[in-house]
Amino acid sequence: MDDMPIILEDFLNYIETIKGKSQNTVKEYFYDLRTFFRFLKIRYRIVDKNTPLNTINIDDVDISLLRKVNLQDLHAYISYVDKNRNNSNYAKARKVASLKSFFKYLHTKVKLIDENPATELESPKTDSRHPVYLTLNEAKNLLNAVDGQFKERDYAIITLFLNCGLRLSELVSIDIDKIKGDTLTVIGKGNKERTIYLNEACLEAINNYLKVRPKEGLKDEKALFISKRKNRISNKTVQYIVKKYIKLAGLDTDKYSTHKLRHTAATLMYKYGNVDIRALQQILGHSTVSTTQIYTHLDDDRLRKAVKSNPLSYIKDR
Repeated sequence: MDDMPIILEDFLNYIETIKGKSQNTVKEYFYDLRTFFRFLKIRYRIVDKNTPLNTINIDDVDISLLRKVNLQDLHAYISYVDKNRNNSNYAKARKVASLKSFFKYLHTKVKLIDENPATELESPKTDSRHPVYLTLNEAKNLLNAVDGQFKERDYAIITLFLNCGLRLSELVSIDIDKIKGDTLTVIGKGNKERTIYLNEACLEAINNYLKVRPKEGLKDEKALFISKRKNRISNKTVQYIVKKYIKLAGLDTDKYSTHKLRHTAATLMYKYGNVDIRALQQILGHSTVSTTQIYTHLDDDRLRKAVKSNPLSYIKDR
């Protein structure tokens, strides 16, 4: 994250070290605010309006420029990313959150601006979307597709995704010493620690992998999952592995991803395990139950049975 003015660097340090935001979240804030700063320089005619956005340097952005920002500038920015960068409502909502957090910091924490221009900035409405997930048979087919030189490692990765509902960042960060008996400790969003309970399939997959896991020349001895080059496996490599087996299983690689495996785990637990919504919230590491509730709308069979169980369902017109 080069090309960064001090005022932005200070803010990102604050949200990471004081607010406990994850590195991924900090990067998202950086990208959102970098785009905003570049847009500002075009809007305020600091650079030529035809300058390609990605080439605009932002290291000269300072508090004197940010003090000029008003609500109309923020609306113009959201309009810009909507029309010129084809941002979805979800992407625009994230940018609004980044702006509100940044200007709140400038106004209330470090008191560098007298008024907060983002106070009245509204977030675009985001439609409630049902999560995309694999059926039980598709999940089985995905597991059966795993093969090759790193079969044990890859099978353990897919098994943990499908059984535990881990996030990608949580899976790659697993340390061997965080596995104790049938429990696994992971660091989730916001650097929050939570305990994952491992079922028999997970324990067997991990144990089979540990028998063949490299032991010599490791660059990170604590890492559970090791790459071909003896490093801790990266997000990108795991995404590649998952896509490879999704394709081998005859599934749509555009539709399914590592995060969809997390959705699959949650859906299967809710559908087949009679898991209480609060328990599912804890398993997935959601900060609010409202995030977990998307999984309560999935089971059409349950809905059908619920309607059919109404005692009036048997009363018909004479």
